[in-house]
Amino acid sequence: MAFTWVDWSIIALIAVSGLISLTRGFVREALSLLVWIVAGAVAWLYGGALAGYLAPYIELPSARVIAACAILFVLTLMVGALLTHLLGALVQATGLTGTDRLLGMVFGLARGALLVVIGVGLLSLAPVQQDPWWQQSVLLPDFLMIADWSKNVVLGFFQQSTNAGGLPGRVAFPL
Repeated sequence: MAFTWVDWSIIALIAVSGLISLTRGFVREALSLLVWIVAGAVAWLYGGALAGYLAPYIELPSARVIAACAILFVLTLMVGALLTHLLGALVQATGLTGTDRLLGMVFGLARGALLVVIGVGLLSLAPVQQDPWWQQSVLLPDFLMIADWSKNVVLGFFQQSTNAGGLPGRVAFPL
């Protein structure tokens, strides 16, 4: 079966992610990933608390929570980007070699594949699986299988940590 435009788009996304990481290096990419994880955790843990303060401005409760999580996520990303830039400049001043860039490329390829897995997982929630472009794709079934497996692992993790005595409405991160 020949690759479709969807398959080439997947390959392009992974390749672009790898090339960006090749130029930035592993240290900056690892710090960037850490910032994204922290931003997600901050939004998850404190979005509900901030939503209460948005009640006078946003009437719909679900919209309040979404707005609060988005605000916290973006603000954390902005602070993290500043710190990543400063630490990246410090690392660059030390004169790390091409190994940092090569490891960065591998990291970027993995990140690109992860983005595809997340995108495919989210798209699978919509009624797109009957569309011709979805059915004719060579790569989508593999990424969908990984997305389903990942969903089960993540949901199992959160189920275990919620049952482990965490605070009501919050996930008890085992760190």
